Amino acid sequence: MSSKAAPDIVLIGAGIMSATLGVLLKKLQPELTIDIYERLDVIAGESSDAWNNAGTGHSAFCELNYTPERPDNSVDISKAIKIAESFEISKEFWAFLLNQGYLKSPESFIRSVPHISFVWGEDNVSYLQKRQQGLEGSPLFKGMQYSEDPAVLAKWMPLVMEGRDPAQQVAATRMEAGTDVNFGALTRQLCNYLREQKGVTLYTAHEVKDIEQQEDGRWHITVKNATTNKKRTVKTKFVFIGAGGGSLPLLEKSGIPEGKGFGGFPVSGQWLICNNPEVIDKHAAKVYGKAAVGAPPMSVPHLDTRVIDGKKALLFGPYAGFSTKFLKHGSYLDLPLSIKYYNIRPMLAAGFDNIPLTKYLIEQVRQSPEDRLEALRAFVPDAKMEDWDLETAGQRVQVIKKDPKHGGVLEFGTEVVSAADGTIAALLGASPGASTAVSIMLDLLGRCFKSQLATPEWQAKLKEMIPSYGQKLADNPAFCEEIRNHTSKVLKLKGVREEALAETY
Repeated sequence: MSSKAAPDIVLIGAGIMSATLGVLLKKLQPELTIDIYERLDVIAGESSDAWNNAGTGHSAFCELNYTPERPDNSVDISKAIKIAESFEISKEFWAFLLNQGYLKSPESFIRSVPHISFVWGEDNVSYLQKRQQGLEGSPLFKGMQYSEDPAVLAKWMPLVMEGRDPAQQVAATRMEAGTDVNFGALTRQLCNYLREQKGVTLYTAHEVKDIEQQEDGRWHITVKNATTNKKRTVKTKFVFIGAGGGSLPLLEKSGIPEGKGFGGFPVSGQWLICNNPEVIDKHAAKVYGKAAVGAPPMSVPHLDTRVIDGKKALLFGPYAGFSTKFLKHGSYLDLPLSIKYYNIRPMLAAGFDNIPLTKYLIEQVRQSPEDRLEALRAFVPDAKMEDWDLETAGQRVQVIKKDPKHGGVLEFGTEVVSAADGTIAALLGASPGASTAVSIMLDLLGRCFKSQLATPEWQAKLKEMIPSYGQKLADNPAFCEEIRNHTSKVLKLKGVREEALAETY
């Protein structure tokens, strides 16, 4: 086994998380040397890929699972506020990179697409109205519209309202400030920028097989070249494991105490993709509904206008499924091999507490084409089976962690796990993931680069890249509007009307 000169930083996985962290670190400390290792022969081939990622630009405008209803029937908006602010931070960072010429034209990765929440039934209509009333007081949700008028809704989303029973009680909210993001395209641009920087080397078709910390605190990374099958050891001071579903097995191999007790529950997905241009042209919005009882957040049904590689597309789903793979291009042994003596109790406890989820996944796996069409017709009443093709979406691994009360809980967000000495960190979990990548990486810097982050130099650079750094947009309406106007101008997010949207693509 050969050895390689030691880089300062090793990033595992060439997805949106590693790319974001790599760019941040090179801007903050240009002399750093960085190696990036990607197991596939392409960049952003797993969770960051456009066809594997919802691409909603998760800002909690339309995702109802971020605003749960409390037992007293009030609506909790705290998570929505946090996610909306995090996405604004991402947009600030992207705007900075565009102004510096590090990214190509904004149209190559982000578009303006209205975000709509759509519900039916008396209880759901009441919930949506309370949600809108709670959110409208925040500057982050300024401009949110609410309507129960079928004529108004027909203008917002004609495809959804055509053929619908006029007696059905419906309601929707609409945010014109919504976006569609191609995180695959964005990740590739970030990685291309990194490749051009001195001291950065990106290796594709290189899989990290082992991670071990030495007595001097440095990490020895065993990497296998998938082309030659040769292995080598790389030594480094800091490791970030940003391998999507592959992060948990690598975290376990690191042996850090902070990683003990974590498990993973994989959930796969499928899309129905429209193949009829006339149907595609009738819709120009992201329309999200309410998740079924027991469904994971990634399975919230939505009818989605997407722009992928410059072409407008229309997707519906995702339909959930179960696979023991942790990655779309993974192994069926991923789940069983991840079970250890220190996480089996949390995993069993979480499984026992989430029997409705298990039942839901079994039902989803057993769905027939007719079942899928029926679900689609809840959103598109006139949908025809021949207009839609079924495609496999990405694989997500939900976090399971120890809990003093229940033994283990299933989490549906993202989780940064870092060692006490700050020399290694891993990102586990899924949604909202990519959309909040910048905020997540800022959190990681606070954990693992604490002394550098406190320096005036790093503080000044971060405020240059992210003008709102250290402030709360939710608490400052005037500043929030100033920031949003700035990023919208740079990113060319003009709030295009639905009728004109198709023409802009």
